[in-house]
Amino acid sequence: MMYPYMTLPDDTEITHSEMMHDGHVKVYIETPDLKDGFHNATCWLPEYRWEEINGYSKAELDYFQGLIRNNAHLILEFSQKGGFKDASNF
Repeated sequence: MMYPYMTLPDDTEITHSEMMHDGHVKVYIETPDLKDGFHNATCWLPEYRWEEINGYSKAELDYFQGLIRNNAHLILEFSQKGGFKDASNF
């Protein structure tokens, strides 16, 4: 199951998985693109291991790396509590 985490002003969606039995969490990033359809990438926490990168520049990936690093503690917490909505009791 993937949970919504954040939508950026350019309509980039950031979602995350539940925490897996081995402690890993999948963070998926997807940005609509008029030419290509979508750009996307996957980052695995807690290692910050990137894979399946399609369409993003080095500068964009550096930005996402920083964003995920700054939010990893929340993503890891929410991944254990059913996403933001359940963790925040909204």
